[in-house]
Formats: sequence, structure tokens, C-alpha cells
Amino acid sequence: MDWHRLAASSLTLLSIQHAFRCATEQGTRDGFSNPFWPGYINAVGVLHGWADGDPFLVNYVGHPMQGAVTGFMWQHNDRAYRDAVFGTNTHYWKARLRGMAFAYLYSVQFEIGLVSEASIGQVQNLYPAYGFVDHVVTPTIGTGWAIAEDAIDKYIIRNIEAHVANPWVRLASRIALNPSRSMSNVMNYERPQHRDDRPGVFQPYPEAAAMKAMMQRETAKVPVNPPPGVAPFEFTFASAATTYLGSGAKGSCIGGGGSAAFRLASQWQLVLNVDGCKLQDLPNFVTGDSLTYMIGPRWTPSTSSRWSPHAQVLLGGNKLTQEQLFPAERAAVIAELAPKKIGNPEHKLYTRDWETSGFALAMGTGLDYKLNNALAVRVASLDYQRSWNNELNNTNYSDGLKFTVGLVLHMGTW
Repeated sequence: MDWHRLAASSLTLLSIQHAFRCATEQGTRDGFSNPFWPGYINAVGVLHGWADGDPFLVNYVGHPMQGAVTGFMWQHNDRAYRDAVFGTNTHYWKARLRGMAFAYLYSVQFEIGLVSEASIGQVQNLYPAYGFVDHVVTPTIGTGWAIAEDAIDKYIIRNIEAHVANPWVRLASRIALNPSRSMSNVMNYERPQHRDDRPGVFQPYPEAAAMKAMMQRETAKVPVNPPPGVAPFEFTFASAATTYLGSGAKGSCIGGGGSAAFRLASQWQLVLNVDGCKLQDLPNFVTGDSLTYMIGPRWTPSTSSRWSPHAQVLLGGNKLTQEQLFPAERAAVIAELAPKKIGNPEHKLYTRDWETSGFALAMGTGLDYKLNNALAVRVASLDYQRSWNNELNNTNYSDGLKFTVGLVLHMGTW
């Protein structure tokens, strides 16, 4: 590892993120007048549920992109895996998993570290500005995002470069089709279009025939029919949408999460799943979220086809929360409350909050398509979920249909 350069890159990205926060968020600037240690300790201690009050675009696009950027930053400075290319080879998947571990550590530091949202501005003092969502979504969906960019780089960008001589077209395709890698390159003090596994766009590049031959050789290594059965271990990066059913129910919930599946027998797995979502169709000035954590068996019949169905029954818990925001300008509210509530766990930006938890059961079926021995696409998974919760703010969220799509990483098959 090039630890010196990784540290410099990480500090550069961290500085840009916090500088942007300080420049654009009045609440962050207002927190500078608070005592550091009492405010920091309180900010770290208010973890409450899934969501953190941020918009959907921030939690489910911005944070996954941060996870992908930091994963690419690690790989560039990981000398043993720097030139890893998407495929079924062990070299690539070890590189991506090492990057995911760093993405998680960077995310934890950004949220609650000594140079974090909890310390700079202490915005997490304002309940419920700290939830599980970033700890789960940033490394998991972020790694899925990085894998998708790797696949695009190999199968689309490389093809463009093999057939197009114009260097500006090559440059544009590298930057536009791999935005997280491009940002990571800049943080690593490289040009946005840099690649560790091949020359720059303005340098001599292999002829189209050579590129096609290389890709054909790599494709030939992948068996047409992957081996039957399930992998010893699977990890899924997923996006999900839940529609609520029944009397008194309304709206939907959109989010994502991750799951791990351990093989118990040739056709049976034990599944651990943690996900969450942001409640939709709420009244003005009201926000809410759902956190689900479950475990249970999954049946996956052996098949020699690329298509792999499954059925599962999961048991666990579900926590629902809603908060009503002050219908006033944010900065004015913070300015009014901050002098009175510094270091107090009840220091809130909300007039009222509701919470309910209960036992939960989910059962359903899904279908995966195997791209190769290492990766599959969860084309669709449909589960009926029943939660034994009380009504939340006069709304019934007990029954729902959850639709899930994502990427499945198979471990032990390559």
C-alpha cells in the first residue's frame, strides 16, 4: 500500500466535502460556537434508526458515489491490485472487497470521526440527523456502483477506444461513463481519464483487432453454463421499493441495503439482511424512515442454467419513525434552540416525533441471472412483508410488497 498517498488523497476529499458543507449549510456554521467535546459526544450518541433526515438523492445517490470514489482511491494506491480488471478472476474481486472495507472506514470517519459531521458543525445534534443508512448504503451500494463502472469500462469504454481513433472521444467516454473513477483520479492527483491498466487517450493504443482478441480470450474463460448449486457465500447490494397495503395504509418506501447468504447445504442458504428506506407521500414538513433486520432460510434449486430462482422466509424486526419539522426557516430555528439545548439529547429540529417497533416476517421469491462465476444480477425479488407494529401517526405500515433489484457477488466460485 502507498499509505502516504492514500492519506493525502483521503484528506483532500475530506477537506473538499467539509469545505462544501461549511460554505452551503447555515446549520453547520452555527455549530461552530458550541463547546466541542460535549457537542461531539452528543452528536455521536444520537444514532436512532435508519434515515438521517437527508433527501433521497443524498442518501441513495450521493453516498453510494462516495463509496465508489473511496473504493477506487484505495485500489489506485493498493500496489498489488492496482491494475485489476473486471472479470471472474480472484485478483479483481479481492481488489473490490478491499476497496469496500476502506469505503466503510472512510464513511465512518466522515460521519462520526474526529474530522466529521459530528465534530465540524455537530449537525447530528439535531435529531434525527444520524442513522444507519450511511453505514450500510455507502460501502455496499457504493461497491455495487464501482463494479458497474468497472463493467462499463471493460465492455463499453474499451470498445469505444478500440474502434475510435479520436482521442477527445476516448477522453469524454472515460470521464462521462465512469464518473466516480474520474473523481477518484482527481483526488489521487491524476487526470480524470487516467487508467492504471492501459495507456492514456493521447498515447498509442492497441489496435482494434488486438483489443477484440483480448476480450474474446477473456470471454472464452467464462463457461457458457456456470456450475450448478449456490456459492459458499454471497453478498448482495440491493435497491428496494415497498408498497404498503391494507386498510389505513398509504404511500411507499424507497431505499436499499445489503444481505449476506451462507450455504448450509447444496440448495439451502442462511440469509442475513439489513435494509432501510425513506417513507414517501408524507404531509408537508414530515419525514420518516423504516429499518428492517432479518434472518432466515433461502431455498435455491440447483440449476445448470444462467437463471437461478430462489424462495425465502425471513424473520426479524422492523422499526418505523416519523418526525415533524418546524415549518420555519432552518437557520432561525437552530439559532433559537442552540443556546438552550447544547449537549442535551432532546436538542431537536422537530416539534414532534413518532416511533414504533415490532416483530416482522417476510416471504417471497426472486430470480438471478449469472453473468459469470463471480457476479449475478438480481433481476427481481418480490416479498410480502408483515410487521406487527402499531399504527404510526395514524397510518398503517403493517403489510407491504417489497420489490428488490441488485448485484450478487458469489464468493468461493472463482
